[in-house]
Amino acid sequence: MSLPELSIDVRRVAGNIGAEISGVRIGPDLPGPAVRRIRDALLEHKVVFFRGQHHLDDAAQAGFAQLFGELTKAYAAKPELASGHNVLELDSQHGGRAPSWHTDATYTDRPPAMTFLRTVMLPPYGGDTAWANTAAAYANLGPKMREFADGLRAVHSNGHVVQGKRIPQLVNAASRGEGSRMKSVVYETEHPVVTVHPETGERAILLGAFTKNIVGREDSENVLELFEKRVTRLENTVRWRWSLGDFAIWDNRATQHYAIHDYGDLQRKVHRCTIAGDVPVGVDGRRSAALKGDASSFAPV
Repeated sequence: MSLPELSIDVRRVAGNIGAEISGVRIGPDLPGPAVRRIRDALLEHKVVFFRGQHHLDDAAQAGFAQLFGELTKAYAAKPELASGHNVLELDSQHGGRAPSWHTDATYTDRPPAMTFLRTVMLPPYGGDTAWANTAAAYANLGPKMREFADGLRAVHSNGHVVQGKRIPQLVNAASRGEGSRMKSVVYETEHPVVTVHPETGERAILLGAFTKNIVGREDSENVLELFEKRVTRLENTVRWRWSLGDFAIWDNRATQHYAIHDYGDLQRKVHRCTIAGDVPVGVDGRRSAALKGDASSFAPV
């Protein structure tokens, strides 16, 4: 099947990040040329959106994600699904909120490469998600700032977030079961602040709400704030207003995201799965290093 026959259209939705893809019905049976077109768009735009994908269920979502790489395990994977279909339910009424800028699971030494998100239940207003392009943030630094960032490493942990030491409003849990485990298991990993993307070769800033401190810096908080402000400048972001049937994929290696909690006690439910990423590598060739916790749950199925 040729690409013209597929009629896939990619339309940029913001200046520095984000595109909407139309003309495709996504699922586990999507032909190879369409998968490659979507992957190319994702690498270019960092996050891509699809409308009208009402036909998807959890198994189809996981099967589609598996076309892009190896599925990861999830704490609260639905037990009724077949082995490998690890779809995580993020329900706002059971702890599934993440109102702070972060990159998924950076407290492990192998954060997911890509995240796949499907809308299941939406409030009548609010509940948008925003993404920031961390590669563009790095590219827009001045030469001296880039050189400074290239030499930094940072410790990421879920422990300080759960305990409210940095971003108390960030809720890691996707369900009550996951929440109890997150509080009892602490992970820490040392990452380079600037990573080299394994597919595009781009350099990107790896920080976010899970960052505990910059290694060896007494001014750690100031340094973190300095770079986070560069990452989350409005010109560097896209904000998506969800509708039922929407589906998003983002490159977790080149983005941060923020699930906006502006809908009070109303319910918002989305289903998420991820595919495994490589251990991040800095510009000096040094890899990330696990410091605490067994992160095997984040490895490929």
